[in-house]
Amino acid sequence: MELRQLQYFVAVAEEGGFGRAAERLSIVQSAVSQQIRRLERELGITLFERSTRHVRLSGAGERLLPEARAVLAAARRTRQVAADIASGDDGILRLGSVQGPGDRTYRLLNQLASIAPQLQVRLRRLPFADRLAAVRSGELDAALVRALPRAAELELIPVWSDPLYVALPAGHPLTAEPALRLEQLSDLPLRLAPRENNPPFHDLITDAFRAAGAEPLMGPPFTTFQETLTAIGTSPSSWTVFYEVVGLPLVPGVAIRPLAEPTLTTMLAVPPGPPGPSLRHLLQAFAHESDRP
Repeated sequence: MELRQLQYFVAVAEEGGFGRAAERLSIVQSAVSQQIRRLERELGITLFERSTRHVRLSGAGERLLPEARAVLAAARRTRQVAADIASGDDGILRLGSVQGPGDRTYRLLNQLASIAPQLQVRLRRLPFADRLAAVRSGELDAALVRALPRAAELELIPVWSDPLYVALPAGHPLTAEPALRLEQLSDLPLRLAPRENNPPFHDLITDAFRAAGAEPLMGPPFTTFQETLTAIGTSPSSWTVFYEVVGLPLVPGVAIRPLAEPTLTTMLAVPPGPPGPSLRHLLQAFAHESDRP
């Protein structure tokens, strides 16, 4: 059974004859008659009662007519959805996400929804290396990553930058400064997670130290955010550097100051080549967010 056979069946039923149906379909009458006969043979029923004076639906044809209309309507919906997917206005965008800062991700998704209301976004939180691997394999369409200068077989598009902050003991003389530079902190033990835990961020900080003509003095490793800040506030002098996720913390004995540089750039990792329609919509949403104060 072909869609065109159902289309011809509905046209004959609605027009009340093969000739008028052929005119509506812009084909010859014999083609309509031939396809209706084939459909009747395939279904094993008679769809029309024919005479020299009129053609009208049989009982079987009357019962089948709403089903045929439903099939044709579903086919039209399928074509429309496919066209919307091809344009990026519909479909599913699989995005590897990062946490925060603040409500930025929610603002981004709201902006994307205003651009492409039918486009569904599936967020996935994966470890850094797994996020990149999922984009390479096609499991994700794109992924957000922080502080990554390059990635094999992927293109990295900068989408936003965030300031970094220093946490140091509240009584330290440097807390009098409105903002700090890395070289000012080179004599104070740095609590930084081991490189294998977060290579891009570790390299961002150590490379920035060297660019400033200094070397970090490594202290105890950064463990969890809460544990590290508590240790800074209650034990011998040390400091750490972090980026905002859910607001700046208030911890007894700890002072928070902005770091003058570097900043933390978040990238969108995508397959190489021109982005598809849904990714173009996503990049448009990022551009709108980057214009916000």
